Formats: sequence, C-alpha cells, structure tokens
Amino acid sequence: MNVIDHVRDMAAAGLHSNVRIMSSLLLTMSNNNPELFSPSQKYQLLVYHADAIFHDKEYRNAACKYNMALQQKKVLSKTSKVRPSTGGTASSIQSQSLPSEIEVKYKIAECYTILKLDKDAIAVLDGIPSRQRTPKINMMLANLYRKAGQERSAVTSYKEVLRQCPLALDAIIGLLSLSVKGAEVASMTMDVIQSIPNLDWLSAWIKAYAFIHAGDNHRAINTICSLEKKSLLRDNVDLLVSLADVYFRAGDTKNSILKFEQAQMLDPYLIKGMDVYGYLMAREGHLEDVEVLGGRLFNISDQHAEPWPVFQSTYTKYINSVQALLLKGAALRNMGRVQEAIIHFREAMRLAPCRLDCYEGLIDCYLASNGIREAMGMANNIYKTLGANAQTLTILATVCLEDPVTQEKAKTLLDKALAQRPDYTKAVVKKAELLSREQKYEEGIALLRNALANQSDCVLHRMLGDFLVAVNDYQEAMDQYSIALSLDPNDQKSLEGMQKMEKEESPADATVELDGDDMEGSGEDGDLEGSDSEAAQWADQEQWFGMQ
Repeated sequence: MNVIDHVRDMAAAGLHSNVRIMSSLLLTMSNNNPELFSPSQKYQLLVYHADAIFHDKEYRNAACKYNMALQQKKVLSKTSKVRPSTGGTASSIQSQSLPSEIEVKYKIAECYTILKLDKDAIAVLDGIPSRQRTPKINMMLANLYRKAGQERSAVTSYKEVLRQCPLALDAIIGLLSLSVKGAEVASMTMDVIQSIPNLDWLSAWIKAYAFIHAGDNHRAINTICSLEKKSLLRDNVDLLVSLADVYFRAGDTKNSILKFEQAQMLDPYLIKGMDVYGYLMAREGHLEDVEVLGGRLFNISDQHAEPWPVFQSTYTKYINSVQALLLKGAALRNMGRVQEAIIHFREAMRLAPCRLDCYEGLIDCYLASNGIREAMGMANNIYKTLGANAQTLTILATVCLEDPVTQEKAKTLLDKALAQRPDYTKAVVKKAELLSREQKYEEGIALLRNALANQSDCVLHRMLGDFLVAVNDYQEAMDQYSIALSLDPNDQKSLEGMQKMEKEESPADATVELDGDDMEGSGEDGDLEGSDSEAAQWADQEQWFGMQ
C-alpha cells in the first residue's frame, strides 16, 4: 500500500482537511522531482486535492485544480499510448481505480454553476459525449439550458433524465414548466407506475403540476386537494406547500396562509415557500410574527433565498428569488425610483411568467410614470393571452379607470370580474372607487357590505366608513374606521377619517375620497384561476386525466 492509497482512503473516509494538507505536500514533492510519482498517481493527487478544496467551498480554486487534473489526465492518456502496457491486467485494474474523468468534469461544472458562470458550466458539460452523460449530468444541463432560455435543449435533457430515472419528479416539473403536455410526460412514467405497487397517485400528481404550469389554478387546487386527502399522501409537506402556493396565485390569501401554517407545523425546519408566507403575513399586519419567522429561517439556513425577502435585506445576493424581486421592485416604486422598479418587475416576470403580481407591479410603475399607453398595452396583452377571469379583468379595468374616455369600459370589466368572483377584493375596491366618483353612495355601501359578509379587510371597512360619512351615518362610519384600525393599526387613512369626524361638528358636506393606493395591501395577490384557452389545450387529454 503506497502513499497515494493512504490519501485515497482518507478521502473516502471524509477526512478532507487531512487530504488537503497531505496532497498539497505530495504535489510539491512531485513538482520538485517529476520522477517521484507516475502520471496516474499525480492525476489522483490532483483530484483528491481539488475535492478537499471543493469541500472547503473554495470553488474558483477547486475549478482550477480540477482543470489541472484534466490536463494531467491528457498526459496520462498520451503516455499510455506511447508506452504499450506490459502487464495488461494490472494496467486495466489501475485504470479502473482512477477517479472518473466524467466526474471531474461534473465537479468543474458544479463549481462554475455556484460561481454563476453558467456559460462555462454548459461548455464543460456539452463536451461530454451524450452516451457518457449520467442522469445527474443531464439534470444539471437541463437546468442550465432552461435558465439560459435554450428550451429545446432543456427538454431533451430532462427527457433523457426520465428515460434513465422515470421517477425523477423534479425533471417532470422541469418538462411541465417548459410547456410539455402532461399526457406526454405521464407516458414516460407509465411502465414504472404499472410495475410498482402504490404508485397509482403519480398520474394525478403529474396532472396537478401540469395544471399549475398551465396557469389553471382552480383545477390545480382541486387535484392537489384530492391527492392530499388520500390516506397514503395525507400531511405531505411538499403537497401542502404546493397547495398553499397555488392558493396564493389564485388570490385566496386565507387558505394560502392556512396551508403554509399546516406545512410548517408538520416540518418546523421548512424553508420552501416561506418567503411567500412571510409576505402574506406582513400584508395581513402580523409584523411581529414575520420577525420571528425571519429569525427562525436564518437559524435553519442562510444559504437559501427564502429567508432574505422576509427581512427585505441583502437582496442582491439572491437576485433570482421572485419574491425578493417583487419586494425590491415595490420598495423602489414607493421611493419614486420607477425605472429601477420596472427592471426588477420585468425580471420577476421572466422568472415567473404565471404570476400576475409581477405584471401588476409593472403596470403600477407605468401608471406612476404616466405611461398609460404602455400600461394599457400590457393589460390588454395579459387579457388576451391569459383569458377573461376576475384578475385579468380587474387589471384591465384599473388601467381604464386612469383615462376618462374609458370609464364606461372599466365599469363593464369590473361588473364581469365581480360576476365571476363577488369576493375578489381588488375588483370590489376598484368598483367602489368608481361608484365614489359617480357619487352613487348607496350602491357603494351595498357593494362593500356584500363583500364584507364573508371576509374582514382593513381597506374595505375603511372605504365603507367613507361611504357612510357621505350619507351622514356617522356612528356606523366611526365603527367601520375602528374595525379597520383593529385590523391594521398603522392604517393612516382610517385614522384620518376618524379625526376628521371628531373635528367637524357639521359634516353634512363630507365627501368621499378614495385613492387608487387603497389597492396596496388590501387584496389578494395571485395568479389567474385558469382561462378557457388553457382549458381547451387539455380537451384532447381528458381520457388520461379522467375528467368528465
């Protein structure tokens, strides 16, 4: 047993600091005396040394050392061709015991990925012949291709992962996110589903995520709920987080928070989705709970994106977090730095094209900078692309309200939105704003009372108070302002409404002033509930989905 074998054994035992010191000393000896170790032994030393550096998270240094190992491997290959082997069996055994060149290339790509050098990582992995690519290489390539916008290559790599590992569920999600039909993806797993017991749920699981990535939130919710109720999958944390996220996209804040809390109780170390949960809690005014959540998340890990948006700090470290982009964009918009905010919302749109709050943020920026034409173009595009649902109708109506010429169109759009979802808070707020302009106070009171019958929202209570002042019902107006402040003690407009009533002895001429800013923090952010156009693409797959 030689010294190289001892280094290999230490590496296998996980003694990385020991390997780093020993291999460094041996490599220095080899540099001073090239005859001391054979080319194969030097190659092994370089790989073990690079592995130890990688373990210490010195990724740029590790990539350099791995590349040196590959250069040494080329030297080894040349010498083996020049010097015919005299001991065939021994040479073959030695070759088999050497660290894999493919694995070294994967490690280099891993270093580049961590260093955000995606193009370099793709170049390294592309250099590996297709037949020699392992599932993890194809998975890394697929993720890199998707991130780079090379969707066709990403689809090919994800499919290759599934061909080798048909239960690679993240690869399935990757394909669905690239608009590959659910039925096609399911067909790639059918053999394993039929051959292994207790996997009958997988088809429904694929269907659920297909609906999610098609933006059909309503059917996604129904499908995940049916899965979650199955005895074998009940209380699965991943399903609960997915369900919470879809509720969030659909604008159902109450159920979204409920499912996040349920998942968190089952797994106290849960990180996934906690950025969205923190955002919802902050919007509901539970700031102390958000502070506790942020501290807990950092204690679990500060290497994930989710804890940072909760604190709204050191944002640039995790630029690819959609929630961080939205928070940063909103902060910049509120500071008047609209052009910078637009950049952040556009990046959020690129990363999460199915989330309407990304589009809403961008439209708000356009309106803030008097870019009504740009806002109208964006709103019309969303409406045409995603179909007519409560959220897209309300977005378009919001822009129409900014132009006196399109007031009637805004009214029609809001009526359609409320016909679909009478409890959709953003539509209620905008309709109440329109009724205020028209001085139709009784109609506005009826609208707000109806909306508050099944929910309690600070802005809706405050707006009802404003309308009640307009019809001289001061006592109930005071009650509504009090309720609004109990829900959000920092709501300045409710406080101003109360103070105005207290100061005025004869407020008969009181008028209602409703600001478009009432939208902020009042409603439910989310994505659309699905559209007819998206539903149509599933018509030819109903047999697989089992839909009636």
